[in-house]
Amino acid sequence: MQMLGRQKNTKPLVVVGKKDKTMKEARGTCWVGYKQVGMKDKGGKKVPNCVKETTEIFYEENGKSHGYTLEYLRLPEDINEAEYQGRKVKLGKPMQGDVKKFKVYVKNPAGNVVKVNFGHGGSSAKGKTMKIRKSNPDARKSFRARHNCDTPGPRHKARYWSCRKW
Repeated sequence: MQMLGRQKNTKPLVVVGKKDKTMKEARGTCWVGYKQVGMKDKGGKKVPNCVKETTEIFYEENGKSHGYTLEYLRLPEDINEAEYQGRKVKLGKPMQGDVKKFKVYVKNPAGNVVKVNFGHGGSSAKGKTMKIRKSNPDARKSFRARHNCDTPGPRHKARYWSCRKW
C-alpha cells in the first residue's frame, strides 16, 4: 500500500549527550531581575512561576524596628533605553530612518545620546533610491573593502553601522 502526502519525520529531535549552551540555560527560564518560584498552570501546560527578585532587610535600633524591601536594581550597562530630545529611544537598535535609509541611537564617549544616520540618502541620487545588494558576493566584497570594514571604528559613527549591516 502506497502512502500519499507527507510522512512523519522519523529522525530523533534531540541528540542524547549534547547540551546546547544558551543564554536561557545560563540564567534559567526567567527574565533578568526575576527568579523562579515553583511552577504554574498556563493554558493546560506547566510553566515556571517567575516573580520579582526582592530582598527584605529588618533591623532594630534603639527599640525601634526598621525594614526595607529592595527590588532588583539594573546596572547602567544593562539599560538599553535612553532619552533623546525628550523622548524615550532604544539604544543600539538600527531602525528605518527618516533622513537616511537607517538610523540608530547610541551613546558617544562623552555619555550623550546621539542619533547616527547611515545608508543611502533616499532621493539625493538623481531621484532614485539605491538597493542594498549584500547578497551579491562581489558587491559585498567591494563595499567592505571600500569602507575599510576590517576596522569599522567607534559605535557612534555611521561607518560602524554600515559595515555591520554589510
